[in-house]
Amino acid sequence: TDVTRVSEYKRAKYIGRVFQDPLKGTAAGMQVEENLLLASRRGESRRLKWAFSAGDHEKYRDMVARLDLGLEDRLGTRIGLLSGGQRQKKPDILLLDEPTAALDPKTASKVLKITDEIVTEQHLTTLMITHNMRDALKYGNRLIMMNSGRIIADYTPEEKKNLTIEDLLKKFEETSGTVSDRVALG
Repeated sequence: TDVTRVSEYKRAKYIGRVFQDPLKGTAAGMQVEENLLLASRRGESRRLKWAFSAGDHEKYRDMVARLDLGLEDRLGTRIGLLSGGQRQKKPDILLLDEPTAALDPKTASKVLKITDEIVTEQHLTTLMITHNMRDALKYGNRLIMMNSGRIIADYTPEEKKNLTIEDLLKKFEETSGTVSDRVALG
């Protein structure tokens, strides 16, 4: 569905985002549970009071327990008191801007695995921006490589299945002449 000409407040109903900067995209002064409530009611008309419905607390507790980060016991904690990694944790479109940038490798792997499961279960259209070529090859079904704002490669699901990190590095070198440490180590 083309949402290009849909007003921003209506588009918000369909799009969820995970920012590279964990301070963006959350209300730091509100509790974890309150942020989840806001996210779940994104795109709905706002009323003077947004009360929790019966079962919301358990639903949110189960949702965050799946992450295995101990957040299920911290639903009343203000978001601003959580670490950056704990803040980055259902839309029709999910935008992931370097979603694991603030995470240690073990937690990053866990978050990507769970994100992949949720994306698959809920049939979400997802765009993940990453410098990590291993993750770019492992997750998703289409791979678009960009350099300086230009698309330099667009691989179909079939083409992507046979790609290696070396193939991606070679393509990047062909178009830019160099490969930065950030790209090579990703």
